[in-house]
Amino acid sequence: MTTIFDTERGEIIVRENGREVSHPMASAEGFAAATRAWLRATWDAKYVYSFSWLGRPIIQLPEDMIRVQEAIFRVKPDVLIETGVAHGGSLVFYASLFKCMGRGRVIGLDIEIRPQNRKAIEAHELAPLISLVEGDSASSNVVECVREKIRSGEKVMVILDSAHGRDHVLAELNAYAPMVSVGSYIVATDGYMAQIVGAPRTKADWGWNNPCEAVKKFVEQNPNFRVEEPDFAFNESMVKERVTYWPKAYIKRVA
Repeated sequence: MTTIFDTERGEIIVRENGREVSHPMASAEGFAAATRAWLRATWDAKYVYSFSWLGRPIIQLPEDMIRVQEAIFRVKPDVLIETGVAHGGSLVFYASLFKCMGRGRVIGLDIEIRPQNRKAIEAHELAPLISLVEGDSASSNVVECVREKIRSGEKVMVILDSAHGRDHVLAELNAYAPMVSVGSYIVATDGYMAQIVGAPRTKADWGWNNPCEAVKKFVEQNPNFRVEEPDFAFNESMVKERVTYWPKAYIKRVA
C-alpha cells in the first residue's frame, strides 16, 4: 500500500492492488487512511517508547490510554487486573484514575518484575492502590492468587498486556474472563501486530499468532462475551474509529 499526503489539495491518496483512491483530508475516510500510515510510522520510530505517567515509563499509544480511560470511567470497576507490568506506567495510570474517582484498585501481574521496577512502583505515591503478583499470568497458581484478592460483589475489569502470542492470550482470556463482571470488559491489547508483519522488530508468524486470533476463538466458544467497542464518550469530529494499537480488543461480558 502507498499513501500520499497532498496537503496543497487537502487529499489523502491511497494506492493498493493497482487501484488509486483519493479522500479529502476533511473526511472520516481521509482520516482513517492517514491514521493507517501514521500508525505504521509510530511503530517504526518506536514512538510509544517516549512517554511516562507520573514518573513511570508507560509504553502505550497515548490514544489507547485516553480511550481506555473513558471505558474505565463508564464501568467504574472496583478492581482492574492488568497482566504485564514492565516499568509500571500503566499501573500508575490506572491507579491515578481510581484516586480521582475515589474508588478502585489495580492488581498487576508479570512473569518477572524487575527489582528496580518493583522498587519504584512500591515507592510511588499511588502504591497503596497497586498490588503486584509475580509469575506466569496464565498459570493456575497465579490465577488463584488473583482470585483470592477479589472480594465478593466487587466489579472487575481486566486488561491483557503480557505476552501477545495467540495461545497465551487465549489462555489468559479463559482464565480471567470468569472474573469479569457483567457489563465490564476484558481487553486484549496489541492486536495491531497482525497488521505490520514485515515491519522492523516483527516476526513472520504475527499474521496469525496474535491477540485478535485469540479473541476470535474465545468469543466463538463463550456466548456470554462479545467484541464490542465502547462508544465514544464525546465526539463532535468526523472521526468514527479509534486510533489504536488495540483493534478488536474490547470484549464485553453481556451475561
